[in-house]
This record gives sequence, structure tokens and C-alpha cells, in this order.
Amino acid sequence: MKSPTDKLLQQHQKLVHTEQIKVSSHVQREEDEWLSNTLMLEGVDVPFKYKRKKRYKSLQGQQVNITYYPEVEKIAGFELEVMKVVRVKIA
Repeated sequence: MKSPTDKLLQQHQKLVHTEQIKVSSHVQREEDEWLSNTLMLEGVDVPFKYKRKKRYKSLQGQQVNITYYPEVEKIAGFELEVMKVVRVKIA
């Protein structure tokens, strides 16, 4: 029997899944009615972003399993690589 993560990875070729990676920084900012979350993971120089309706407990220092895909964001005329998070769970 396949896990939900396996099913997602099979359906969407660009998705990447990483397990038990440590969160070095977690920031939550209000944007309209959403909370924009940004994670920085240990050993990775690219931010991981996702949105939620409610405030979430801080993931800083936690080991997480994360499913994401790469994306390019344009900020002030510069293109920056970011990772859009599809799913994040404490390991």
C-alpha cells in the first residue's frame, strides 16, 4: 500500500520529498488574511515558503518531513529561487 506522499510524488513529477531535515529558522508574517511561513533548513540556502490561515507553533529546531517543488520568485527585479511547500510534518 502506497503512502499519501508516494501517491503525490508519482502524480507530480516536479515534487521533491525530504525526510528528517532540521529547521534552522521559522518566520510567520501576516499577509491579508493569510499567514506566510518561511522555513530555512539546515544545510540548504534556499527558503521554503507556504501559507496557512492560522498561526502555527514554531518549527525551529524540529526535524521535519517536507514535500516541495522549486519555483522562481521575482522580487524587486531580481529572480530568486524558492521552494513552495506542499506538505510539512514533524518527523
